Order: sequence, then structure tokens, then C-alpha cells
Amino acid sequence: MPIHHIPAPPHVKAPPLSFGTRIGDLLFISGIPGFDAHGNLPDEFEAQFANIVTNFTRVLTEGGAGLRDLVKVNVLLTRAADVATMNRLYAAAFGPAPYPARTTCVVVALPDPKMLIEIEGVAAVAKP
Repeated sequence: MPIHHIPAPPHVKAPPLSFGTRIGDLLFISGIPGFDAHGNLPDEFEAQFANIVTNFTRVLTEGGAGLRDLVKVNVLLTRAADVATMNRLYAAAFGPAPYPARTTCVVVALPDPKMLIEIEGVAAVAKP
């Protein structure tokens, strides 16, 4: 079964990984940070979240899927105080219900000290 790798966009200084990997009907999306189109990481949580949705959607599209095809999402936050804001933004971006299964964790840190949130997921891709 062929494996299709989706690289990080050129503006993101990514570690050695694919932003997405599709095998068969499944698309696995690596943790996506909130970098903008110029490779900058904004200070504001809302801006990072918006950038993640843009980058996440790009990976989904390149893998043959969309936000409604997500079956599992993991959200990593560095501040518990952002959970309510994340839930509001998440509902707007990933809705309407039904939503994919989700785990939300508050972690001590993410790879870049300015990262406030990272989202990863798995999508079920329709056959052509």
C-alpha cells in the first residue's frame, strides 16, 4: 500500500517529520504549530489557533480530506487558562457538531517557548 507524505510548508522550520502521512483511507496529521505564512509565531493565542486551522486545512486538503473528515484530534495547550477560549474557537472552526473525538492536554512546554497550542489529528479519507 503506497504511503503519501505531506511535507511542512517551506516557511516553517520543521524538525525531521512529515506534516501529514496518508496510508490507505487514513491521514495522520502531525502536531501543527501556529506559525503564519511568513514563519512567524504570533504572541496571541487566538492568532496561533487561526494559523493552526489554516495549516491543518492545508494538510487535510493535500491528503484528500477536509475538517469534516477528522475522526480524532489531540490538542496540547501550555496554559490551562486557554481551555475555554480554545473550546470556543474549536467549536467555530471544527463545527458544527458532530465533532471528532478529542483529547485536550495541558503540558509544561512545547518545542518553541512561544508555542501556546499545538493540534494533531487523524482523518478518514474518502476513496476517489
